[in-house]
Formats: sequence, C-alpha cells, structure tokens
Amino acid sequence: MSITNEPKYKNRLLQSIREQLEHRALWMYLLCDEAKKAGLSPEEYAPAAIRRCGLYQGAELVKKGGMGQSLRGLKKALFGKPAQLVFEMKIKSCDDDHLSIDFHYCPLVKAWQKQGCTEEEIRLLCDHAMCGDGGIAESFGCRLDLPKTLAKGDDCCQIRFVRK
Repeated sequence: MSITNEPKYKNRLLQSIREQLEHRALWMYLLCDEAKKAGLSPEEYAPAAIRRCGLYQGAELVKKGGMGQSLRGLKKALFGKPAQLVFEMKIKSCDDDHLSIDFHYCPLVKAWQKQGCTEEEIRLLCDHAMCGDGGIAESFGCRLDLPKTLAKGDDCCQIRFVRK
C-alpha cells in the first residue's frame, strides 16, 4: 500500500484552510499518541468520542438546514463549493436519500503524513476520524459507506450517505 495524497489546487487561501484542518488532525494524533504512552488504547475511546462530535454536528445541521433530514440539505450545508475546493471533491450524486462524494485530497491524511505516521497509523486515525462523519450520517437517519479511502491507498475517498 502506498498513500498518494497531493493537492492539485494550491492557492494561498486553500492552503490556509487546509492548514487549519491539518492542525485539527495533529491534535487528534497527539491525543492518541499520548494516550498510548499512558497505557490507554485510543481504539477504546477515540471512535466513540469522535462519533459524539459528529452526532452533535449532525443534529445542528438538521436544525439549521431547513430541510430536515434531507441529504440535499446536508450537501448544501456541509459540502458546498469551499469544501469542494479544499478537499478537491466531486459530488457524484445527491437526492433526499443518497449523497455520493469522491474526495481526491485530505488535509487530515496530510497532517499525519507530516508527522511521520506509518500507513497503518494513518489508516487507524482515518477510521477514527470517519466516526464523526458516521455520527453526522446517523443524525440524518443514514448509514455511512466508505468503499474507498485515501488512507488505505485508494485513489480517492468515496463517501456515501445512504438512507437506512
């Protein structure tokens, strides 16, 4: 496996936003690393904590979106043009019950790469981080499918929100 994760678009504004997201990923990595040093297993707490964050964010998006649990509302609220540029994403399809997006760049993976994380560590950190997206999906009455991820060496992250 070899992770390829280089942005195609590199203007100053995008880089500044990406650096903020990288900083968030750095916090996550350092918290998990310090937990391991203290004899704790990040796998025992990180997914649940990050899922709680996603549930909170998802509930707020449902309230503010004005479209209830429609995935069209989620797309509009969370995956607009700025996010599409930062993550170099393509919206593949969207209706009230399905939202399919391909991400071609990930600032979180980049942060972990900069820290010298192994590919296995990056995969685990990504799995933990995606629990937040899973919480958002749950708030919208959906499940989250991840057929492909950059962290696993795939050419993109395929994020699929599917109504249960």
